Amino acid sequence: MTYHPYHIEGASRKSRWLITCDHARNTVPPDLGGTLGLPQDDMQRHIAFDPGAEGVSVALGEALGAPVLLGNFSRLVIDPNRGEDDPTLLMKLYDGSVIPGNRHADEAERERRLNAYYRPYHDAYAKLASAREDIVIVAVHSFTRQLRGRPTRPWHIGILHAWDSRLSDPFIAGLEAEPDLTVGRNEPYPGHLPGDAVDRHGLKHGRNNTLIELRNDLIETPQQQEHWGQRLAPLLEDALRQVPE
Repeated sequence: MTYHPYHIEGASRKSRWLITCDHARNTVPPDLGGTLGLPQDDMQRHIAFDPGAEGVSVALGEALGAPVLLGNFSRLVIDPNRGEDDPTLLMKLYDGSVIPGNRHADEAERERRLNAYYRPYHDAYAKLASAREDIVIVAVHSFTRQLRGRPTRPWHIGILHAWDSRLSDPFIAGLEAEPDLTVGRNEPYPGHLPGDAVDRHGLKHGRNNTLIELRNDLIETPQQQEHWGQRLAPLLEDALRQVPE
């Protein structure tokens, strides 16, 4: 099979929503030998991708009638949710695990990976985001309940945003009205990194956007992923109705 650094689910859908999943898969491309030298247990961890996020993204796209952009390379190969000059773009150590396949990656290899995987993904992202003037970007990620040696994280879901919180504010309010959820605003991470995917394709163009972080133990099965996609869709639609035109 021919390798592609991204996959688009529902490419012909015409909704104003665009669902993205930067860290959908833990794929190591064939030209890297299909491995970074990590044990398989590590490649199944959050350090390699966002477990469960792809299934939620696909379910959410179906519920909203939206195209879904899925990254098809591990974040350890090169991270599509970082700017090109970010020092964490190509990680050599992550949450206690050394990445053997990145240990000797130099500037030439970094540039090669940018051209082979990162830039084609962002070219596809830019094309989808420019399909409509009123596009709304929803980025889907997942987080681990506990980093090694750190306290457990109490949130079920976090909503991340930068200065443009037009969509995130009513979305957070809707989630907080759900009695069974602990909701974090800009948790477990800050809501903005210069050059990250939402900055690049959302903020710099004035597009409505929000970023969803779901705790990955809540989205382990296809049934859980479908549940969350169906649960989040009407909350997003209600939030968008509250955004001033």
